[in-house]
Amino acid sequence: MKKIAFLYPGQGAQKCGMGKDFYESSETSRKVYELANQVLDFDVIKMCHEEDERLNLTEYTQAALVTTSLAMTAEINARGIKADMTAGLSLGEYCAIAAAGALKAEDAVRLVRIRGQLMQNTVPVGVGAMCACIGTETELIEEITSKIDGVTVANYNCPGQIVITGVTEAVNQAAEQLKAAGAKRCIMLNVSGPFHSPLLEPAGDKLLAELEKTDFKNLEIPYVTNVTAEVIQDISKTRELLARQVSAPVKWMQSMSVMRAAGIDTFVEIGPGKTLAGFMKKIHPEAKIISIGSYEDLKLLDEI
Repeated sequence: MKKIAFLYPGQGAQKCGMGKDFYESSETSRKVYELANQVLDFDVIKMCHEEDERLNLTEYTQAALVTTSLAMTAEINARGIKADMTAGLSLGEYCAIAAAGALKAEDAVRLVRIRGQLMQNTVPVGVGAMCACIGTETELIEEITSKIDGVTVANYNCPGQIVITGVTEAVNQAAEQLKAAGAKRCIMLNVSGPFHSPLLEPAGDKLLAELEKTDFKNLEIPYVTNVTAEVIQDISKTRELLARQVSAPVKWMQSMSVMRAAGIDTFVEIGPGKTLAGFMKKIHPEAKIISIGSYEDLKLLDEI
């Protein structure tokens, strides 16, 4: 018997037209989009499906991407495909919690709209930066960043791809030292803030106040948290973890190893793009992973 996990991408996976084919072809998916439109202060359907430069602004991106991923999930569930466990990269963790039965879709969308605004506005533009370090040993990155004030690891994506974050000057200094130490590439990311950095702790504090007002139900299935890479079965821990997640490193490759150790052998990436499939090929190349980013991709579910 296969053990299935649903995986959800984070910010950066968004693209114009995402989910439009689900909206047009699936009444189940369409209902999720319409529900999101009722709780948001902008037309998320138009933003996802028509050209809109705001789609790449953090305060809009997060709600749009979560709406799309949950709309896709609704159709996948309607076809009888259910997960045994879930996980989501950064923003995607809200989808994972909703898919695990603990958060209503409209609450997930509302929360990430607030999360996106807080992350966008907490640190002035230009103060912080992020940099992807390619082809570098994790231990070397941790060693160099530990000796420079103002820079930390943001994302443990997969072996050979680690993202650092923090004060712009510190990130630049770390990147120079890493290149001198033999890093293949250090790529400054086009982002609006130093996400998953201690600089975002004030955003996490404000987000916690919103999380405490939100009704979380008991989990129907477990999910794996980015913050500690642990399997979460007790929803009482979730609010604090989501508040910490804004400023804590995303332990994605550790989370995937935890899922494999728990017996997950089939992973379904739900949302635009194939970023998580790419990571999995480097973390656990033996694992089966399929990516559902279009309505046409649903035929891949026959492989499960």
